[in-house]
Amino acid sequence: MSETSKEQELEIIAKEVAPCVRCKLSSTRTQTVFGEGNPNAEVMFIGEGPGKQEDLTGRPFVGKAGELLTRIIERGMGVPRDSVYIANITKCRPTVDLKFEKDRPPEDDEVIACSPFLLRQISIIQPKVIITLGNPSTRFILRTKEGITKLRGNWGDFHGIPVMPTYHPSYVIRNGGENSPLKRDVWEDIKKVLDRLDWKRPG
Repeated sequence: MSETSKEQELEIIAKEVAPCVRCKLSSTRTQTVFGEGNPNAEVMFIGEGPGKQEDLTGRPFVGKAGELLTRIIERGMGVPRDSVYIANITKCRPTVDLKFEKDRPPEDDEVIACSPFLLRQISIIQPKVIITLGNPSTRFILRTKEGITKLRGNWGDFHGIPVMPTYHPSYVIRNGGENSPLKRDVWEDIKKVLDRLDWKRPG
């Protein structure tokens, strides 16, 4: 599949996602957040769901967690953010009691309803490595109930695609931010990805 046709295929799915009412999250969203990046990306990041800024902008990972993820990609991996692909399991913002005030992880029924879109994204992009961010995406992609603390830094597999689980940027921010030992853990995980892809480490 050429890059052009990949882009067209992703656009088709994005148009399906925009009016989606498969689950209750559709009742509170401002807009869907499909995903963005290079359709021919070698690395695909998968998070759990959009937050407030993502819901407002329609773009994934653009709030504080997104700023940290961008630094991880551009400084830690040494590539532009738009050279990778970034998506979430759910395309609408999950909030506590659907009050649109406090974010929460997606519930099982929401994952079941929305994940087929993500699976189609993966199928089209065919990344060389998937990096899952946090518990929900890691458990979904690896079909496990183990927690991210145990799984991070250890390679998994998704239909032949190597998977590196690591902490979600928002979890890092909540637990010390830039000076957190968790950030160093994420960096160690990223180094394993760079080595797997035979990419040169920055600096």
